[in-house]
Amino acid sequence: MAEGAQKSGPTMSPSVRETYGPADLSGDPVFAGGFINFGLWSDIDLGLPLREAERVRSQEDLYRHVLDCAGPLDGLSALEVGCGLGMGCALALREYGPALVVGMDIHPQQLRRARATHADLLRRQPERLRFTHGSAEGMPFTDGCFDAVISVEAAQHFPDLSAFAAETARVLRPGGRVAVASFFTVDDAPDRQAQLAGLLATYANGLDIARPVTALTEAFTAAGLTGVRAESIGQHVWHGWDLWLSRRWAAGTWPRNFLRVYQQRILDYYLITAERPAAPTEKGDQPT
Repeated sequence: MAEGAQKSGPTMSPSVRETYGPADLSGDPVFAGGFINFGLWSDIDLGLPLREAERVRSQEDLYRHVLDCAGPLDGLSALEVGCGLGMGCALALREYGPALVVGMDIHPQQLRRARATHADLLRRQPERLRFTHGSAEGMPFTDGCFDAVISVEAAQHFPDLSAFAAETARVLRPGGRVAVASFFTVDDAPDRQAQLAGLLATYANGLDIARPVTALTEAFTAAGLTGVRAESIGQHVWHGWDLWLSRRWAAGTWPRNFLRVYQQRILDYYLITAERPAAPTEKGDQPT
């Protein structure tokens, strides 16, 4: 894997700069363990009291689901776009056996925190883990240098999904796969942004961007990726997330509205997968 010069890309919005910089969302107890995602709760008993251990597991399980769909990764290379504190990168190294994992983030403060958090791992296995500054729309890597690209709960911030899709297709090797987990609107109704901004502070302040899931699937297809598929996993995300939030926020407060907009069929959580077509087989290599 070779890194090129930093590509030009969009600057961070003020809300992204604050949330992942001075505010340090990774340090909020609601995102226990340094992960920053809503979690996949399908294997957690929601009828029992939720402890921090279950919360951490929900976030790890979301990464496992994404990595399973991007894999197998044994001996291969993977890029995480929007790596945050790098906890998912460390999990991938620990459980999936890749030769290299690169965590890329647009926020310099997040990268500093990631390098500090994983200083021992970076020292012991510098050839297997790297953290790099770059944007989803301008990745500083050479063409075809990764076997897999993943992104967990970051795409809702990306200003330009078409540019992200084009860059993903560019850095993937032929036969490589991409797996993205994030939340999107269920359709392209023109009032979705206003509806969400009226209920969720993250849409009102511009941290999250209201777009239909088809905006990403169509962008992947336009970028030349194949086998593009969007799977709703909301039933395994929203109820557990809301139950965890109920420990801190009362019903009717804005964080609890995530479940509300899911139940109203405005927003859902998706896993989107695709692959770069394998290179054509040379005639001389055709089986007889």
